[in-house]
Amino acid sequence: MASHFCLLLIFTFFTLVFPSNGSSLSSSKLLPRFPRYTFQNREARIQQFRGDRNEYRYETKFFSQQLDHFSFADLPKFSQRYLINSDHWLGASALGPIFLYCGNEGDIEWFATNSGFIWDIAPKFGALLVFPEHRYYGESMPYGSREEAYKNATTLSYLTTEQALADFAVFVTDLKRNLSAEACPVVLFGGSYGGMLAAWMRLKYPHIAIGALASSAPILQFEDVVPPETFYDIASNDFKRESSSCFNTIKDSWDAIIAEGQKENGLLQLTKTFHFCRVLNSTDDLSDWLDSAYSYLAMVDYPYPADFMMPLPGHPIREVCRKIDGAGSNASILDRIYAGISVYYNYTGNVDCFKLDDDPHGLDGWNWQACTEMVMPMSSNQENSMFPGYGFNYSSYKEECWNTFRVNPRPKWVTTEFGGHDIATTLKSFGSNIIFSNGLLDPWSGGSVLKNLSDTIVALVTKEGAHHLDLRPSTPEDPKWLVDQREAEIRLIQGWIETYRVEKEAKVSLLKRSW
Repeated sequence: MASHFCLLLIFTFFTLVFPSNGSSLSSSKLLPRFPRYTFQNREARIQQFRGDRNEYRYETKFFSQQLDHFSFADLPKFSQRYLINSDHWLGASALGPIFLYCGNEGDIEWFATNSGFIWDIAPKFGALLVFPEHRYYGESMPYGSREEAYKNATTLSYLTTEQALADFAVFVTDLKRNLSAEACPVVLFGGSYGGMLAAWMRLKYPHIAIGALASSAPILQFEDVVPPETFYDIASNDFKRESSSCFNTIKDSWDAIIAEGQKENGLLQLTKTFHFCRVLNSTDDLSDWLDSAYSYLAMVDYPYPADFMMPLPGHPIREVCRKIDGAGSNASILDRIYAGISVYYNYTGNVDCFKLDDDPHGLDGWNWQACTEMVMPMSSNQENSMFPGYGFNYSSYKEECWNTFRVNPRPKWVTTEFGGHDIATTLKSFGSNIIFSNGLLDPWSGGSVLKNLSDTIVALVTKEGAHHLDLRPSTPEDPKWLVDQREAEIRLIQGWIETYRVEKEAKVSLLKRSW
């Protein structure tokens, strides 16, 4: 495939990936991303949620936030949006806990409305729920507007994980002060990039939060901490375990796409086969579209119907492979691929034609983060993967970041700032009260912590789980292993809070005796 500017998220979350040949950067390829919405479907999704689950009520408020927490320059402040629900809060006098979800790279309402686990357990804990939005996303825009905030490298320079974590720390400290709840324990939650933020915040601000549930948090997906082909190997195995013939059909389809595209009127024929609304500009456009869908399917291969990314059936990869393998004997390889991919892009059958992204570079905040500190190398091994083979080429990565933002990445900054190498020793020595939850079907699980590192740094791993499935709301269709995983999380969180309260009460008792 042609060289490409490859953008990965949220959740969310984009990582730039390039093939090893370093030829001209003529096209862009949307690659696996942390699940998230687009601006186009934001309102539709939020309105649908409000109609389906109106029991999730919250107030929307704004907090005046520093633009730069690490200097004393006279810079304009910005309004950070947050959502809050106090329906079940025990109150400050009872040391009612505060559950804080670390906002991801997108609109905070979308993350709040897809984190049903937190809402489900709030009554049991008597918790106050708060969902602060990540700076430069949703409605939390510095400089007054998205246009101004995203204007250039100077205005974007305050979009960093360090600033975002400081936002959360300052916000919750001020909130507790205003509620006279300084003594109330804070527990952090997050999924995907938000899970990374939750884990990092617990490490950076242990005096502010007593623990963190970091779901599907690939904190090790940096430098050479894990092999760069990990993501695509796991995604490929998700398909292979359902059907080896399905895996092979997808693996063979990339060459079939290129061969068809090279024919006279080949792009027109591909456009018709895959029902696009406009004629393809290149075969890369189609390959990127398919690549994105397969990656998302691996992430959201949930055991029951869900509409987190798209309306999908339970075990969607199984259904995709059933369509691919079940196509008629006269069906071409590309006809089979279309039948399968329609499960992801058109399971409802309501789409007449498919639209490709008219802005393939999608110059949003995550692209900036990926071009500065969130450098997550990826590659695809053609021997093990069903995806086209390519290697990570940092020189091309750096060049594209410079051409796009006039900025050079710092690929070693995350491991310097938060750690990553020899994570077991680091967390065992300096960390506590972090749950790393992962489902092994999730391609991001390969970049997370998958074994217990101490009594308090715990890994909860499920063989059949997918991307932060544990954070989704409970349903009657939940398999026993998922119920058990959530119960284990509840017990651990309960233990953190009980230990905190005992220690707090002991200090109060000691003070009273000293009086």
